[in-house]
Amino acid sequence: MSDLALNDSMDEAVLYAEKYLEDLLSFFGLNVQVHASADEEVIQLSVPSTHLNGFLIGQRGDNMRSLQHLVGAALKNNNFSHSRTNVDIADYKKQRADRLREKAEVWVKQVRDSSTEMALEPMNAADRRIVHQVAAEYEIVSESAGEARERHVVLKPGATGAEVPADEAPTETE
Repeated sequence: MSDLALNDSMDEAVLYAEKYLEDLLSFFGLNVQVHASADEEVIQLSVPSTHLNGFLIGQRGDNMRSLQHLVGAALKNNNFSHSRTNVDIADYKKQRADRLREKAEVWVKQVRDSSTEMALEPMNAADRRIVHQVAAEYEIVSESAGEARERHVVLKPGATGAEVPADEAPTETE
């Protein structure tokens, strides 16, 4: 990090991130207005739907996560203290989260009705967090198990929903 003081202005970080992403997208010939806002400590960047959605999102959101990482790195390199970003293209992440929430509701109801434990497939921290939240709403115990790429949620019947573990909070790379 350079000797310059950190810029603590969330408003300036939001404007910088918005402009940076718009400039980055213009290299692909895409001139769109990015909607930017701040949600607690995370800069939310929303790209509207275009003919390049598939390319920008990439397989399973890989390209979108890469864009998110680039914006976060640019903020850090320009001494902004707020560098956590969430880039969503054509509401892909929102729709995916909604679908996961629906699946999670089915899973927690199965656990509640059968009174048997259920281990889910490995998923990233942001997805695990959604499952933990749904489990808590239905008063089902949930915990994360496994390491690295094998980390997954285990749902257990119980009277108390689990706290969302600190490591389940989304990061700028997810």
